[in-house]
Amino acid sequence: MAKQLRIAGLVQGIGYRAAFAAQAHALRLSGWVRNRLDGSVEATVAGEAQALQSIIDWAAHGPAGAQVRSVSVVEVEDAQGKVTDGTFQIRPTA
Repeated sequence: MAKQLRIAGLVQGIGYRAAFAAQAHALRLSGWVRNRLDGSVEATVAGEAQALQSIIDWAAHGPAGAQVRSVSVVEVEDAQGKVTDGTFQIRPTA
C-alpha cells in the first residue's frame, strides 16, 4: 500500500523534510520526501496501513515551527518497486 502526500503551508526552511524522514524511519515506511517549487512538500510513502495513517496524522502538524495549512492524500501504485524497496530518501526540490 502506498500513498502520495502534498503538504501545504509554512513547511519549507524549518526542517520539515528531515523530520518527516525521521518519522517515516521510525514507522518503518519506505519512500521519499522533497520540497516543491511552489512551497509545498511532497512525499510518497509505502508500508502497513496503520503506519501510513500515523504519518498522515503526523504530517498534519509536522515538526515544531511548521504551520500546516492542508494535507492532500492520494493512493498510488508502486509498479516498479521504487517506493517499497525498504529505503527512505530525501530528494532534491522538484
